[in-house]
Amino acid sequence: MDFAFEFVLTRQGLLIALLIFFLRVVYMSMDTLRFLFIMRGRKVSVWLLGFGEAAVFIITIAYVLADTQNVFNLLAYAGGFATGNVVGMWMEERLAIGFAELRVISSWRGTAVGDQLRDHDYAVTEIPARGKDGMVTMLTCSIRRKEIPEVERLVREVDEEAFITTEDIVKVQRGFWGVRS
Repeated sequence: MDFAFEFVLTRQGLLIALLIFFLRVVYMSMDTLRFLFIMRGRKVSVWLLGFGEAAVFIITIAYVLADTQNVFNLLAYAGGFATGNVVGMWMEERLAIGFAELRVISSWRGTAVGDQLRDHDYAVTEIPARGKDGMVTMLTCSIRRKEIPEVERLVREVDEEAFITTEDIVKVQRGFWGVRS
């Protein structure tokens, strides 16, 4: 099998390599979002993204296979793959779709943190707990993902030393979600 790469780049070759890169970024961004929507049970979004992904993939691979010896097409394909993953993650962070369970552990100001959150219409559950250095208050609060920065800010206003974690949650049934839109 005789296989050699070409390193000649014409204007048309450059445009095709850029198109391959762009299409691959679009494809991988859609793939990343689709996977994250699968985890959140968003069936219609998953179907639409999957359909679009398949169409973009076919177009992209057709350009790559049309000239497999052009190293710039292969580099564009690989670069678009890597870039598309990061772009997809960035997009998903900005969309902040779904819900999160926020956990706050406070050594001294747990009740005040709970009151602060309740004053801002967040439902909070306080649980007495024992930590490494003794008794603490653990607070849990189920919120929309886009509200995480606001809730963290409210906690920090009361207890700068509070330990805060978040975890994505999928299904929501019953309970209080406040009056936020």
